[in-house]
Amino acid sequence: MTFNVFKNTVLLFLLAMISCGSKIKKHTNEDHVRLHKPQGNKTIIVGANQTEAYLPLLNNKCVGIVANQTSVIFTDMVSSRTSDTNNSNNHKYTHLVDSLLALNVNIKKVFSPEHGFRGTADAGEVVKDGIDTKTNLPIVSLYGNNKKPTPSQLEGLDIVLFDIQDVGVRFYTYISTLHYIMEACAEAQIPVLILDRPNPNGHYIDGPTLEPENKSFLGMHPIPLVHGMTIGEYAQMINGEQWLANGIQCNITVIPLKNYTHNTPYSLPIRPSPNLPNDQSIKLYPSLGLFEGTNINAGRGTEYQFQRYGAPFLDKRVFTFTYTPVANFGAKHPKHKNELCYGEDLSNMTFHGEVSLKWVMQAYHNATDKTLVFNTANFTKHAGTAKLQQQIEAGLSEAEIKATWQADLNAFKMVRKKYLIYK
Repeated sequence: MTFNVFKNTVLLFLLAMISCGSKIKKHTNEDHVRLHKPQGNKTIIVGANQTEAYLPLLNNKCVGIVANQTSVIFTDMVSSRTSDTNNSNNHKYTHLVDSLLALNVNIKKVFSPEHGFRGTADAGEVVKDGIDTKTNLPIVSLYGNNKKPTPSQLEGLDIVLFDIQDVGVRFYTYISTLHYIMEACAEAQIPVLILDRPNPNGHYIDGPTLEPENKSFLGMHPIPLVHGMTIGEYAQMINGEQWLANGIQCNITVIPLKNYTHNTPYSLPIRPSPNLPNDQSIKLYPSLGLFEGTNINAGRGTEYQFQRYGAPFLDKRVFTFTYTPVANFGAKHPKHKNELCYGEDLSNMTFHGEVSLKWVMQAYHNATDKTLVFNTANFTKHAGTAKLQQQIEAGLSEAEIKATWQADLNAFKMVRKKYLIYK
């Protein structure tokens, strides 16, 4: 494995070279921009902003880019220090693709993950190949006919750049896309350049560990539900643990973050996918994401995705909060569309880092018909184990269930230490 870490300082004149049009354009429900939270008086500097570190690696190369709407270079480092986390007019950025084209980088094609290049597709919706209307670059979908680039799709490329914001949860599919990019590039002997970004759930490790027999695109590796690593660190683990096919290793270069530790708070500047609109949804996602493997709605079809849950068959004597999911941005067909759901609103609760089972357990134990709750095969894929559903149905307490995770969590933490870039 080749792993190069660059620690150059950001050159202001290079930032000034970035293409015009850096002010954020408002799009209905598409660009929910929130600002970085500082570490002391220092702003976190993402890998993409450190152009002086990686432009030399792209010079005179035919470049492929794995990107979506979060792949940006920030052009207003002063405003990013403010504490206003909902003012989209105060933050400026350019898309990485636009910026690199303006810097004469020879980009040949863009590979798009789940939700597409512009981040507008529903979860699980097939993403099609196409042409980017702004740049006329071909877009190759990695969430359609194939999730792993084919040799023909990589043909003619000298290097592939990966820059996607992750949220640190196993069933969030961008790390599966990372795996397949690394595997395909290793087989084609093409190096991969990874521009690192913070993990907003990077300060803890929790949840059941994936069992090999439950491997899927929702979880490809034997890791806990919340793994506590950045994309760059995780790429090192994929290589080091020989998780690629036939134990092959990918030639990777990581451009690390500056002014970041795993305990540094970070408010994502751009919604990483349609149904993660704010910090609260991202904090609750590891826990409420388990509802994706049930017949209970987790806020899709509302403006409070992963901040509430409900279903028509939950006991209205226990659940007095009601809402009705409707088709909207990112959820054309939400569960229980146009049906009154009884549930719980968590949008204003204070919640710290952990995987909580209390909401899934409460929903199951207070369903008017318990047979309606679990979509067993899908729940097992999300949990990574069949045991969790069995434990909930058997009436174990949350503490009893979590105790069964501890040996695997401790073993993972020891492995994780080998690949950390940040404290």
